Amino acid sequence: MAKTKAKTKRRRRMLFLGLSSVIVIVVTTFTIGKYWVEIYDKYQEKKTLEKELISLKNKEKKLKVDANKLQDPDYIARYAREKYFYSKDGEFILKIPEE
Repeated sequence: MAKTKAKTKRRRRMLFLGLSSVIVIVVTTFTIGKYWVEIYDKYQEKKTLEKELISLKNKEKKLKVDANKLQDPDYIARYAREKYFYSKDGEFILKIPEE
């Protein structure tokens, strides 16, 4: 009888340790998986933001070039004539339709 109780206690202890180990492994695996997904999402977001940064830098360069051009009075006059059909004295503006 004493051996049976000892075996039963031992089985319960082993079952408890086994279940505890399984629970720890499952929780650890879940946590690691969750963090891996977060890291992957951040990596994808970084790639997207790097592409956006390149695009914005290119746009900034174009805007700086345009800003420099707008400092030139001749450029402003030519731009206004082309875009808004302003004319010099004695000039006639003919609009040719695009094909």
